[in-house]
Amino acid sequence: MGTSKTTLQSSETGTITSPIAPSSLHPWIFTEIKEQRHSDISSRERLDILKDYVQFGLEHLGVETTRHFLLEWLSYTCRYIAVSHLDIILQRIDRRTPSYFGRDDLETLMASDSAADWIRISEILLGKVPAGFTFSPKHKSNAYDRAETG
Repeated sequence: MGTSKTTLQSSETGTITSPIAPSSLHPWIFTEIKEQRHSDISSRERLDILKDYVQFGLEHLGVETTRHFLLEWLSYTCRYIAVSHLDIILQRIDRRTPSYFGRDDLETLMASDSAADWIRISEILLGKVPAGFTFSPKHKSNAYDRAETG
């Protein structure tokens, strides 16, 4: 849900609340709604968010369980496109993200729909995967390549 849609719904209905999907593509959506603007955060800022996510996971779940949840999340967040890359500012989860080159190598890696690239990101944050490790997204969207190894 974009901030303009949320603002429109609020003004039409007089409500001060709006539903947010639990699988929101980006965790800064609440800031966007509050400030009524679209954020264009860098790949480094996104990596910092992933680092926080991993740290919280390590405190409670252990390395491999955290890796699994991180990889599932990355299978959604790869669909995020920075506002600076959009011709129109309307992102929908039901639309496949076109391939693009990011502003830097990290942003391009984060935008990849390859499970092998998600595993590379997990290795940046959690270290090398165990021998024989494979990952296939739970939702198995046809938008992604086959399950791959690190």
